[in-house]
Amino acid sequence: MNIFSQLFGRFLVSRHTSHLFRRRVILESLPREGRAEAVPDQLSRQLSQQAQAGLPDLLAQLNSRKDGLSDTEADAIRARVGPNEVEHEKPMPWWLHLWLSYKNPFNLLLTVLAVVSYYTEDIKAAIVIGSMVILSTLLRFVQERRSNQAALALKELVSNKATVIRQGSAAAAAADAQRYFDISLSVKPASPQELPIKLLVPGDIVLLSAGDMIPADCRVMVAKDLFVSQSAMTGESLPVEKFPDATGQTEGALAMPNLVFMGTNVVSGSATVLVLATGNSTYFGMLATRVTANTREINAFQIGVNKVSWLLIRFAFVMVPIVFLINGFTKGDWPEAFLFALSVAVGLTPEMLPMIVTSTLAKGAVLLSRKKVIVKRLDAIQNFGAMDVLCTDKTGTLTQDKIALARHTDVFGKESEEVLGFAYLNSFYQTGLKNLLDRAVLEHFEVEKELQLAKNYTKIDEVPFDFVRRRMSVVVSERNDHHELICKGAVEEVVAACSRVRDGDQTVALDAAMLERVHRVTRDLNEEGLRVVAVAVKEIPPSQVAYSVADESELTLIGYIAFLDPPKESTAPALRALAANGIAVKVLTGDNELVTAEVCRQVGLVVEGMVLGPQIDRMDDPTLALAVEQHTIFAKLSPLNKERIVRSLRANGHIVGFMGDGINDAPALRAADIGISVDTAVDIAKEAADIILLERSLMVLEEGVVEGRKTFANMLKYIRMTASSNFGNVFSVLIASVFLPFLPMLPLQLLVQNLLYDVSQITVPFDNVDAELVTQPLKWNPDDISRFMVFFGPLSSIFDITTFVVMWYVFKANAAEHQSLFQSGWFVVGLLTQTLIVHMIRTPKIPFIESRAAWPLLVMTLVIMAVGIFLPMGPLAGYFKLEALPMAYFGWLAAILVAYALLTTLMKRYYIRRFGWQ
Repeated sequence: MNIFSQLFGRFLVSRHTSHLFRRRVILESLPREGRAEAVPDQLSRQLSQQAQAGLPDLLAQLNSRKDGLSDTEADAIRARVGPNEVEHEKPMPWWLHLWLSYKNPFNLLLTVLAVVSYYTEDIKAAIVIGSMVILSTLLRFVQERRSNQAALALKELVSNKATVIRQGSAAAAAADAQRYFDISLSVKPASPQELPIKLLVPGDIVLLSAGDMIPADCRVMVAKDLFVSQSAMTGESLPVEKFPDATGQTEGALAMPNLVFMGTNVVSGSATVLVLATGNSTYFGMLATRVTANTREINAFQIGVNKVSWLLIRFAFVMVPIVFLINGFTKGDWPEAFLFALSVAVGLTPEMLPMIVTSTLAKGAVLLSRKKVIVKRLDAIQNFGAMDVLCTDKTGTLTQDKIALARHTDVFGKESEEVLGFAYLNSFYQTGLKNLLDRAVLEHFEVEKELQLAKNYTKIDEVPFDFVRRRMSVVVSERNDHHELICKGAVEEVVAACSRVRDGDQTVALDAAMLERVHRVTRDLNEEGLRVVAVAVKEIPPSQVAYSVADESELTLIGYIAFLDPPKESTAPALRALAANGIAVKVLTGDNELVTAEVCRQVGLVVEGMVLGPQIDRMDDPTLALAVEQHTIFAKLSPLNKERIVRSLRANGHIVGFMGDGINDAPALRAADIGISVDTAVDIAKEAADIILLERSLMVLEEGVVEGRKTFANMLKYIRMTASSNFGNVFSVLIASVFLPFLPMLPLQLLVQNLLYDVSQITVPFDNVDAELVTQPLKWNPDDISRFMVFFGPLSSIFDITTFVVMWYVFKANAAEHQSLFQSGWFVVGLLTQTLIVHMIRTPKIPFIESRAAWPLLVMTLVIMAVGIFLPMGPLAGYFKLEALPMAYFGWLAAILVAYALLTTLMKRYYIRRFGWQ
């Protein structure tokens, strides 16, 4: 018998495998760039066809039976199609993460400079430059590694077993003998067994009950009061009722009422389902593959950093050869000219930029962690600040993700406590698991006290809900005086069973005019985004003891109860705060457009237009690019609709954030500049996100936006200050190289000055930021940085040249034997003006009066200025080939510094009026 069964099993599996192979061939025939879009569409069509196929035909197609596969058959199928596991983003190897932390234009350039310095025997420069590279790389690597480990620890533990009907080999052989040879064999029937989810295969029969995660894409064979939460897949806030028949649905697989999908869960009821697809072949699996297979796109922060980096690098490539040639021809010492040019290259390169950027982002990550935000990728913090469009899901973000009773009205839409009382009786006395709507009604505990249920009411009977009638009734005895049949259900079905309508203290006939009025009231409630349930009653003599569907006739319609997923209390103020910070909010949801519009109205979000998923499917890219700018609500979206909207907004020049937690949000999270999820999100959403919120609130986002802008503002300070200062220094070097008979500063002195200046900037990440600078999104603007550099750089050259003149004519440092005095004088002026300029241009306000730097930056400025004066005046002067400066020099020094500060402040005012200040 076992051999007989195995032979049949192999035969059936081979047929099933050939079907899967044909599907793969179809996919492989698609153009590579079109597969990502085509796969879900093709899968949707296939699932739709399987939903509408006859059950016997579908079982035959999957080589299965009503009492399931045998273990042998399942093992053979699994060997072909793989385990029922969805692909996850693999953790990045440490060495690859370390390489990515190192790989940026500045680090690569600095590495080259360090190598050149080493081979030209300038060991000190090589050590200094190499230390900067190693420190910035390790800082980024350690911070991101810690954040990713914290994110991994947040992954939810989900149920890993399913109840499956599996036959033994004997049962399988008997079933095949009956099917193919009409031979009846007596064997023990198949029985349910608990199996790990990863062992499921197409063709398995699975039993579902309330609370179960659905382990694969399945078709419903038998259902009893089955309600499934599909919010993670479609965005629908309310559970969806499922039943065995397709009922002619053609709106795509997700809309099929007899299909259930991996990643969703059973809210109430029970069912027997047939597994259609497992693992990466499921709808969920296709989305997971799309998210994890694609390389993450370069985001706005990385684009901005690279643009600024190459701007400064190109400037260095132009200026350094000029310095080298001028000094080589004028001084005749080409090796010394090369070392000096190399020192200028180091001075031009803001070698602290990688470290400043990384430490600033790391500081932001620490601050955000205290506000219940885990930053998986440090770049995301700056993108927080640059974000000007936030796309968010509705369910659970704007709303509480909880069904609440919003209205209880009479037939004409007026508030009615009587309707609430009858609805409470119906929900209270019905047997079985209460669905979410019943629970919302039963939360009104005060009704039970008012009605005195225990004293005044006794349950007599019940007519259960079914999907044909779409209503249910309970019969209660009120004070043993009469029986009251209370019917509750879908409006159309309840109204169809009614002949009269309650109007105040009397009842009137339900004629055509009254029916139109009923439809108008319920339509108005639906347009408010409410899910409406009708309530009807009927008095029956107490002599009747048994009731059936036939008693649901000649009812009196008394009113409606209406439900809504209510908005969070924090949503409205959070939206106002985001708007005040220059961020436009767009709602992207798979839910109903009327519900979404009503929620937006309640939270004060101005709706400028609405587009539905099917409309987006028909739009080409230029049309969609215009639509995403003109509309606020995008409803009934598929996962690929969401992703396409995000990409379109990015293509329009926006920095886009996307907040979502469902399976259907994962592609959009991956496509956004900054993907935001929550700790309760599905794993695929957390993997695609850049930031994970431990508290599902838009208020946390607003705080993150401000923190991101502070981070960006401090990075921009360093870049502006360093670029303008370095440009001025090189400009001064060019002038001095032409007219001086010696080098204006030795290579070692230039490197030490540059190192001291860089050390003074270490505290920039901890600096204060003016409130006015964080009210609008901040973006990288290389043109602005270039303009700033050219505008403010020559200002320092004016005072450098003044120093040259003073040292040459006043202190007579005008010959080669006095060059160390000249170099000492410019060393001090150059260092002090560089550190002072930090305070002049860190703010658009008047420094030290209207805006003061943070104390760490003030202290570091004073320390470095003191060190700069100490070096030529102290015992280390000879080591650096400096010499003590005369006391008269310091009077000139003070005058130069004051004049420099005043001129910079005046020019800053002019610059702000002409170009503005970001």
